[in-house]
Amino acid sequence: MSMVRLTGLQEMIDGISRERNLPKTAVEAALREALLKGYERYRRTQSLDVRNIFDETYFDNFDVELDTEEEGFRVLATKSIVEEVADPDHEIALSDVQEVAAEAQLGDTVILDVTPDRDDFGRMAAIQTKQVLAQKLRDQQRKLIQEEFQELESTVLQGRILRFERQSVIVAVTSGYSQPEVEAELPKREQLPNDTYRANGTIKVYLKKVCEGSQRGPQLLVSRADAGLVVYLFANEVPEIEDDIVRIVAVAREANPPSRHVGPRTKIAVDTVERDVDPVGACIGARGSRIQVVVNELRGEKIDVIRWSPDPATYIANALSPARVVEVRLMNPEERQAHVLVGDDQLSLAIGKEGQNVRLAARLTGWKIDIRDVAKYDRDEEDAKMASYLAEREAALALAAAEAADDFAEEEPETDDFADEDAEFSPGEIDPSAAADDETDDEFDGDDLEDDDLEDDQEHAPLDSAADADDDDQDADDDQDSDDQDPDDLTENDSTDEDFDSDDPDSEALDQEAN
Repeated sequence: MSMVRLTGLQEMIDGISRERNLPKTAVEAALREALLKGYERYRRTQSLDVRNIFDETYFDNFDVELDTEEEGFRVLATKSIVEEVADPDHEIALSDVQEVAAEAQLGDTVILDVTPDRDDFGRMAAIQTKQVLAQKLRDQQRKLIQEEFQELESTVLQGRILRFERQSVIVAVTSGYSQPEVEAELPKREQLPNDTYRANGTIKVYLKKVCEGSQRGPQLLVSRADAGLVVYLFANEVPEIEDDIVRIVAVAREANPPSRHVGPRTKIAVDTVERDVDPVGACIGARGSRIQVVVNELRGEKIDVIRWSPDPATYIANALSPARVVEVRLMNPEERQAHVLVGDDQLSLAIGKEGQNVRLAARLTGWKIDIRDVAKYDRDEEDAKMASYLAEREAALALAAAEAADDFAEEEPETDDFADEDAEFSPGEIDPSAAADDETDDEFDGDDLEDDDLEDDQEHAPLDSAADADDDDQDADDDQDSDDQDPDDLTENDSTDEDFDSDDPDSEALDQEAN
């Protein structure tokens, strides 16, 4: 078998492996793919006069074999044995194979050496191989980084500042001890306004995302403004959090305020499972020793530690700390709207500078908080406004439900499930085929319907009594009602009566119209 010599092949593989921190198997796989692309380029240059002869899958049966001991490579092709050869790159004649292997049969496959001479390989094929090799090595590096840091996403890493690119900071992070460093990007929006970055300086960063794909630039996106960094710093400084005695319930952080006149601020809600432990005091520490370490790491960011409470009113009052709250009124618990009453001297403190304090309290609690002056607050007027709002909302919901029900009834296809073509009955008479379907599908008769509805709602009594009346009396009543009612309307009401709930006002109106 022929071979193209590559002097120093083993040394080249070892050097690339050390330089790019890749395993040797990954380097060898990338080299095989690159050499196969070079062979494709060689074959294409040999067939320039024939257009569109090679498609994307034409070289799928070709492979490259590396020989590190003899320092070279071979190109192998897998061909099928046929009677007459139509494509020499994919097929071989049975007679040619039987000269070497007499037991060969039609349909079998053989592997042949199709390695070209080194002189024929060409300069363009060598350039193609070099370019593909560089690309494959980058792809292998990205894949290795994804596998290495995928499990470390949403954790805090120690980073070393390498350089600055535009407004981003390139940081070198590592996944563990004695592991190689990997570049990560710290964009402008994830930086703290009080941070000062210097080359080779060390900072703690939060691994926010591991990017996938083959885009340029670092694959790791780190942050200094994420709330997860605050949680990690407290968990690192407070042993009670690590022991699950104190737990962090919620965090609201504004690391980059919308105005430069407002500094970064964080509110954190904590709770404990033991009555003898003060969760707020455990996070603050003796004379503020524990929280001061967190503040120093965040470059002087203001942090409010408050006590979480299952009572929304108490929780909202604590979240507005340091302001003193007089009363918290939960105006609309369904939409989580609350009015907070404070004194005149506490009004600006509760709102905060440019609304930062109440904005963070709303994020922390998940309630819409409205700060009001207790001296100017009119309870009756606010209650009337809220009652009017709730009534309008209920009316709007009822109207929307009625419109949706009407649209559904109009779009429903007409069937013969509730009417018999041969049956003749008056408009006020109950359809016997519909009653039979009701007994089969819903498994209840007219008497059960009457008993259940009499217990829940008396409005169905006329309909049930009409169903149980004598046939002669029913025919007489139906003849009298047929003059005032439209048969089409009644049939539509009977067919759609089961689709409406008994408490729906539209359903009650249809029942009254039917009776």
